[in-house]
Amino acid sequence: MRHFLDLASAGADGIAAILNDALDAKAARKGWPRGRADGDASLAGHTLACVFEKSSTRTRVSFDMAMRQLGGSALVLDAGTTQLGRGETVADTARILSGYCDAIMVRTDDPAKLDEMAHYASVPVVNGLTDGSHPCQIVADLLTVIESGKTLPGLKWAWLGDGNNVLHSIVEAGALLGFDVIAACPEGYDPAADVIEAAGTRARITRDPVEAVRDADVVVTDTWISMGQAQADAKLAAMAPYQVTRDLMAHAKSDAVFLHCLPAHRGEEVTTEVIDGPQSLIWPEAENRLHAQKAILRWCFGLVG
Repeated sequence: MRHFLDLASAGADGIAAILNDALDAKAARKGWPRGRADGDASLAGHTLACVFEKSSTRTRVSFDMAMRQLGGSALVLDAGTTQLGRGETVADTARILSGYCDAIMVRTDDPAKLDEMAHYASVPVVNGLTDGSHPCQIVADLLTVIESGKTLPGLKWAWLGDGNNVLHSIVEAGALLGFDVIAACPEGYDPAADVIEAAGTRARITRDPVEAVRDADVVVTDTWISMGQAQADAKLAAMAPYQVTRDLMAHAKSDAVFLHCLPAHRGEEVTTEVIDGPQSLIWPEAENRLHAQKAILRWCFGLVG
């Protein structure tokens, strides 16, 4: 049994195996209806419990469809309509779900809840998002960059804006797979210091967005106001200089690609001409959540790597 709580759960070799599996499985399905099961239906008879304490579009649909294509099924559980939302402990929920289902995906706020779920579950647990990390998203991002024709080691990734959970996982990926991450963040919105320190020379922070983007191969941003955050006006004002514009993208390499995990707020963190422009890969990136999730689930069951 393997838990996928962060990218380090799989390690560099595991991530490489997951990416290769995703590429192969995606290619094998070309032209097929979305609801048709894979030829090997490798998780036939398996059920995934999807626990949502935070709202979702991509995570919800991609995990559900991932299990369908793998030949299994998914149960979508909202905390507000389960006993978890009425005070049942995470530990008890983990034990109960382990008796009903073959794996658990959790999308929650506190990373400690994810760790507790993994500690008490007797089936694989997957991190669908916490406030500390978003590893499934980054597997999809890595897949998208590879499909664009780039080789990951030696790349420069530029991050613009809030030092959030998505950035944490990008930094972790860079340290594992050998690419550099330069994060341009306003004062007071830096990523967690321990995440940057753990990456060593592979990650650093700047206040200058041009410095971050200069000669970058990949430019990434995210919405500035995440779910449940307060003091939006002050944060928007601090973030304004870090908006990804056509002029800022001009400092990146000519073949640089733009990524955004979505949902996007055009005119805030990125201009319409960039996110809907020729360098943007947001739609392949969003679709790749499905293919990444499938490979992650197969890795959890020992079918990959």
